[in-house]
Amino acid sequence: YVENIPSNEIDSWAKVQGDRFQNMVIRGFHTELEAVYEEYNMGLTSDGRKLFTALMAKLFPNHPYGTQTTIGRGEHLKNPSITNIMNYYHRYYVPNNIAICLSGDLNPDETVATIEKYFGNWKKSETLSIPQYGAQPKFTHPVDTTVVGLEAETVYLGWRGERGNSLQCDTLNIISNLLSNGHAGLFDLDLNQTMKVQSAGAGFSDLTDYSMFIALGTPKKGQTLQEVRNLLLAEIEKLKKGDFSDDLLPSVINNYKRSYYKNLDNNQFRAKAFVNAFINNVDWKQEVGQLDRISKMTKAEIVSFANRFFTNGYAAIYKVQGTDTTIHKVDKPKITPIPTNNDKHSTFLQTIVNNKVEPIKPVFVDFKKDLTKGMTKKGWPILYKQNTQDDLFTLYLQIPFGKESDILPTYAKMYLDYLGTDKMTNAQIKQELYKLACDYDIGQSEDETYFYMTGLNENLPKALALINYVIDNAKVDKAAYNAAVDLLIKSQKDNKADQKGNFRALQNYGMYGPYNSTRNILSEQQLKSMDPQKLLNVLKNLKNYKQTVLYYGPSSIKDIDNLLAKTFKTTKKFAPLPKEKRYTLQTTPQNEVIIAPYNAKNIYMVQFHNENKEWNPNDAAKISLFNEYFGGGMNAIVFQEMREARALAYTASASYHMPNRLGDKDYFNTFIITQNDKMMDCIAQFNELLNNMPVRLANFDLAKQNLLKSLASTRTTKFSILSAYMNAQKMGLNCTLSEKIYNDLPSVTFDDIINFEKTNMGHKTFKYLILGDEKELDMKALEKIAPIKRVTTEEIFGY
Repeated sequence: YVENIPSNEIDSWAKVQGDRFQNMVIRGFHTELEAVYEEYNMGLTSDGRKLFTALMAKLFPNHPYGTQTTIGRGEHLKNPSITNIMNYYHRYYVPNNIAICLSGDLNPDETVATIEKYFGNWKKSETLSIPQYGAQPKFTHPVDTTVVGLEAETVYLGWRGERGNSLQCDTLNIISNLLSNGHAGLFDLDLNQTMKVQSAGAGFSDLTDYSMFIALGTPKKGQTLQEVRNLLLAEIEKLKKGDFSDDLLPSVINNYKRSYYKNLDNNQFRAKAFVNAFINNVDWKQEVGQLDRISKMTKAEIVSFANRFFTNGYAAIYKVQGTDTTIHKVDKPKITPIPTNNDKHSTFLQTIVNNKVEPIKPVFVDFKKDLTKGMTKKGWPILYKQNTQDDLFTLYLQIPFGKESDILPTYAKMYLDYLGTDKMTNAQIKQELYKLACDYDIGQSEDETYFYMTGLNENLPKALALINYVIDNAKVDKAAYNAAVDLLIKSQKDNKADQKGNFRALQNYGMYGPYNSTRNILSEQQLKSMDPQKLLNVLKNLKNYKQTVLYYGPSSIKDIDNLLAKTFKTTKKFAPLPKEKRYTLQTTPQNEVIIAPYNAKNIYMVQFHNENKEWNPNDAAKISLFNEYFGGGMNAIVFQEMREARALAYTASASYHMPNRLGDKDYFNTFIITQNDKMMDCIAQFNELLNNMPVRLANFDLAKQNLLKSLASTRTTKFSILSAYMNAQKMGLNCTLSEKIYNDLPSVTFDDIINFEKTNMGHKTFKYLILGDEKELDMKALEKIAPIKRVTTEEIFGY
């Protein structure tokens, strides 16, 4: 159970949770059970879940890891027992089986005293016992199985390891990075960079009773899963022979340390370290000593371990493409909606409400004090914030045009990833950058193109010089280009088989029309006729545009200015920006249904409304509070009515969207994933909520308090200060949007929210965007809402 708690509300939190965990009462059982069944339906269309479930079944045939999933089977969910649930609760929800893990802005002594106050009388169980299971079979040869689904074909190879508190887990963790770290691992260099497969990767997972190591791969066009399997195994054999660079292990260890120290900034990461140690029975000295242990690992030790661990006793799961005939339709049950009583307060709740605390004082970014603005020798504006805490840096160069205007930089970076220079091979470039413990990227959003680098600041000059040299001296390789295009076309084909990918494409098509972020791509013909040198010239020319520099790190602003001047040789005049071409939101003057095909037992559906109204920043507080009240979290109207009261979905939401650029339009949409035969129920209920929004003062007051507390307790630090300034500039603000919302929020009344909803959402026309199997849907009822426009998969993707 994971919660974000304002530091001034720890007492109230402990009082609520102390009572909840010691005195659980089951409410809303039948609707929540049906909502979980909706979650189960979502899992049926996830090929990744099928793969993982099949792998666990093979590796752990005599253990719950393999014999059951967390969510269970359909027959379990349709035949539940409250008695069994309560027996489970009384057996396991006891203080000697629970850890409370906190990290953040708190006083440890006071917090422990508070926990003792509200949890201290919880009686420990004298009969607590943890189930014991027999040993798993020792495999002497591979065990294979196959699962079927609509998404791209994939193969998983899995080896079973020792318990999660075994020191073996340290070694497996490092081995996963030796094989696959996204840069210079054996899979990265020998399979991904050479384009021998569509993609390959490796990972490690530590569990309480066991651990497991997974290697996975996706075939390129014309390649079999068996061929991918053989290539993965060949790289593991190289690991076992020690056939890899002596520099790789030190580089992996250094990058692992960098990532670990960076993650320590995150409260959830620190709390999760406590959780993992508790669940896996890891002694805390062992947990915090991990970096010291891995720092002492040698190549010889890794090779010796790999030869013992990577035997023929593994599981292989093939995921082939096709229709899964084992999925069965389950008709929706007849459910009587649960009357909500959100307007009623128990005595217990009233004591929480009456618990007055010292408010947290907000700390917003002061753009005049918290960052330095300047101009480089190149005439580039620079935003600077010094890092006084560690030796990490982030450098960001932003050019004010994006994919809307010119998409070629995206394709150029894709091609560059496979090239070498006259002096360095592609593998040498990857290895050198990884050795420097620095990452970089060249990417694009809708309205910006950026160069990004992060890592150890002492290596910034070398890393920046290396990448600049590569961009300027990359050698055209026509064969590499053709192979990269083939991989891209295969990736696009795979995306067309993915349910979420189809829904994103439909949503973009329905909201923006034919020119949108999904369809704004180069066609197969354009890609194949492209001169690769043209793409490299695009990257070389990026440094000639006027751009804004954002730097957070230990170096001085003068040192960064000098470094940029020394590294980048640019033209005297800035290059002209490409002609702007924007994605334009479509209006919704009348009801319209757009349906795209996908063979599944559930639908993805959006109701979209846009009146072409230009966003006004002065409405930001009102919009934010409306979203919190109506469509946001578990206290919102949509969640309570669609899930808690009626069990129409596991996931349902609604939001009035604010753009991130001044002058852009705002819009509204609902979103739901639901069982096919609940479609019309969902439409009817959403329309009822919008046309007659429930008026619940208690919900409004709570939403307003939550929003204020969230804004007051959020802190913008480090590099985020610089990006906050850039975001405010795009919105025409002289402060962060959060500060404006916080300052304006006290004056927003419930009547403001009611009138805002009536004016902008009540009795409006919508585009209903539905992804699903038409044969499973009530099309006659749908036709009564509006004319139906059927679009093909090719139309929404543009290929």
